[in-house]
Amino acid sequence: MTKTLSFKLGLIALLMLLLLIPLLMIGGLIRDRQVLRDSVLQDIAQSSSFDQQISGPLLVVPYHKLQRRWIEKDGQMMEETRSIAGHLYFLPETLEVRSAVDTETRARGIYQARLFHAKNHLAGRFKVPEHWGVDKDYADYRFDTPFLAVGVSDIRGIEHAAELSIGERRLPFEAGTGLPWMSGGVHVPLPSLDDRQAHEFDYAFDLALQGTGQFNVLPVGRSTRVRMQANWPHPSFVGNYLPASRDIDAQGFTAGWQTSFFATNLEDALRQCADTERCADFTSRSFGVSFIDPVDQYLKSERAIKYALLFIALTFAGFFLFEVLKNLSVHPVQYVLVGVALALFYLLLLSLSEHLGFALAYGISAAACVLLIGFYLCHVLHSPGRGIGFAAGLAALYGLLYGLLSAEDYALLMGSLLCFGLLGVFMVLTRRLDWSRVGRGA
Repeated sequence: MTKTLSFKLGLIALLMLLLLIPLLMIGGLIRDRQVLRDSVLQDIAQSSSFDQQISGPLLVVPYHKLQRRWIEKDGQMMEETRSIAGHLYFLPETLEVRSAVDTETRARGIYQARLFHAKNHLAGRFKVPEHWGVDKDYADYRFDTPFLAVGVSDIRGIEHAAELSIGERRLPFEAGTGLPWMSGGVHVPLPSLDDRQAHEFDYAFDLALQGTGQFNVLPVGRSTRVRMQANWPHPSFVGNYLPASRDIDAQGFTAGWQTSFFATNLEDALRQCADTERCADFTSRSFGVSFIDPVDQYLKSERAIKYALLFIALTFAGFFLFEVLKNLSVHPVQYVLVGVALALFYLLLLSLSEHLGFALAYGISAAACVLLIGFYLCHVLHSPGRGIGFAAGLAALYGLLYGLLSAEDYALLMGSLLCFGLLGVFMVLTRRLDWSRVGRGA
């Protein structure tokens, strides 16, 4: 290979590296816009409510216990007593949750946040042991009024007052959980519960919540069943347990979960929480749904710009083929202008997708770049046919790129096949080319 040809290839490589500068700047702009969007969504959630999680119901029994110990005072043994306070906790035998979720959008400027309204019906049964399960020093205990506590992660999202149904009785919930380690939620006193003998009782209540982001349920029942319906067609199931059944279509989804104490081990986690007030392990064993769009326009734009250097390399390779096969001369400035046009595609895509949606913005941006480059190349290559043909090939590349962005699971496979296929085309077209003669004639 002669020095002239080597110089030309080196210059093309240098131009490609220089074009990385605007591409990096556009990539930084994408991240800046994404951060701005996230801050606006955070402000919207701050003025309404954040993620929501239902933790409960829990049956809580406050108590005071006399603690006795013998001490030596003035050479005599004396009994000292003091009162210590605590809580006994009981998880429900069964818990069934039925949730109907509707979503809506709240806009601030060009940004939109998705809020959800969850109408929840919780029902089940508690089994209360004799003497609240205290089998030692029962006479030293003094029990206060038991209550039912339900944790809600963001109490601003409670849409209306709730009532607990126990048989024929209706008991209104009160603000707060009454527990030091569960700050947000509601509770209802149960003054009629009798601890002298074991018994069971059924409970039911409705709880309507508003939130943004995720909606989670903590499966506190010995047997827990949750069924959720929503009009959101892009659910992302989150948490420690996936739904046992789900049905997703364009109108929304229906999902069902089922857990047991064998899978959740929440009794041990609650016991540790009550002893140490470190309850992260207890409250984190939840599951639910995220109502956030899993792939937004910023993520798609960021993924698209990763292929920018490949696009520029393929375009420059096409120019080089015209030079060596058609004995044309393309000036480095013309390489640069076409490369800048390819880079500006991503800036157009970013700005238009904020207003029109990604698919439409991609089509408009790709069409604008193809038309501009096609018009320019009709004159650079001294032939309308060559310019139109080159533009058609570029349009096909943009179509393949959109396919790569849409087929997330198969993007690597499709990209590998594309690169291999283009390399094959280049090798076939230049299979009979005498590169030494090309270098002398350059």
